Amino acid sequence: MNMATPETQGFSSQRLARINAVMDAYVAAEKLAGVVTLVARRGQVVHFHQCGMAVRETGVPMREDTIFRIFSMTKPITSVAVLMLLEEGRLRLADPIAAYLPAFKDVKVLDTSIDSGVRYVAPVRPPTIRDLLTHTAGLSYGFDEGVYVDQLYQQHLWATMEREPTTVSLEWFVATTAKLPLASHPGAKFRYSVATDVLGGIVQVVSGQPFDQFLRERIFFPLGMGDTAFHVPADKLSRFAATYGPGEQGELKLVDGVETSRFAHPSLCPTGGSGLVATIGDYLRFAQMLLNKGELDGVRLLGRKTVELMTANHLPPGVHRFDDPAAGFGLGVSVLTDLGQSATLGSVGNYGWGGAANTNFWVDPQEELIGLLMLQYMPSDTYPVAVDFRNQVYQALVD
Repeated sequence: MNMATPETQGFSSQRLARINAVMDAYVAAEKLAGVVTLVARRGQVVHFHQCGMAVRETGVPMREDTIFRIFSMTKPITSVAVLMLLEEGRLRLADPIAAYLPAFKDVKVLDTSIDSGVRYVAPVRPPTIRDLLTHTAGLSYGFDEGVYVDQLYQQHLWATMEREPTTVSLEWFVATTAKLPLASHPGAKFRYSVATDVLGGIVQVVSGQPFDQFLRERIFFPLGMGDTAFHVPADKLSRFAATYGPGEQGELKLVDGVETSRFAHPSLCPTGGSGLVATIGDYLRFAQMLLNKGELDGVRLLGRKTVELMTANHLPPGVHRFDDPAAGFGLGVSVLTDLGQSATLGSVGNYGWGGAANTNFWVDPQEELIGLLMLQYMPSDTYPVAVDFRNQVYQALVD
């Protein structure tokens, strides 16, 4: 990886080295198996650090070309695909989902105003593509076992996905989701959900191409993202990191290996919300394209005004991402709206997202800065590694 001298881009080399110390400490304490961090400014990489193991059981170290499950960092990529179709005049943000996926025509909302029983009502308006991009369509993920709608997601969607991970199709996923009730009326609440997976279905219908093929031909190949895909082929498994989690005594426990992972096998259901794997170098190219307002190395995927719209806050007044008063949400990315409320170093206007295994990225247009964090540990909220990384990046800025 070509590196620039940090001082030429307004960083202190001595202060940037603090990132190494913080990440090394996580690994030395056996909280994390391994970590890769990268910082770029004005198109130049000023920090790259790898520590620990990609696969502890076989002693495979973290490397520049290690392949990671990026889970929800898939979402910004799918959102770019949707916006590319918008630019081509093939869809609009205000279009109802049902205009492209007719199964959503008769969707209902769970009525939470009654004390007991189950009752469904018609939505105040049809959910739109914009609602999907902002997670305000009323869809859910099925994470909360105490919520009736989420119980239905577990029973009708995830149970089948777990039982048949490589055989169910994207068409089935979309059709099954459309049969489930909305948890709230469209536009009323931010509710993290399978919305971006549904967007993958829309991309497939509108483009007339399989969703994974569209991403490969229109985004990955043009940007040179050669290791980004919906599974890791056999000849790349030696570069695939294992995923770890907490054991009973707090020790590192293998939760998803290499050859046994579902990502080691092709799937008929390329999920636009969580299905991709990538290297840190590949994702840097995607993030740099966004920072460049839609262009990289002569390849333009989006116009600059489209990126501006994507990275603006679209949530209505009083609605925040996960009730965080510092955070709004754009079209597929979180947006920092209040620096003081964030309690983390950064800039208003920062945008990005993370993944379930602790991968994380952000773009800072004010500072022309990109931060990338790659590791494989679940659940993602066990350690504040992303916050630590971000603070260490910004404290090293000295210009």
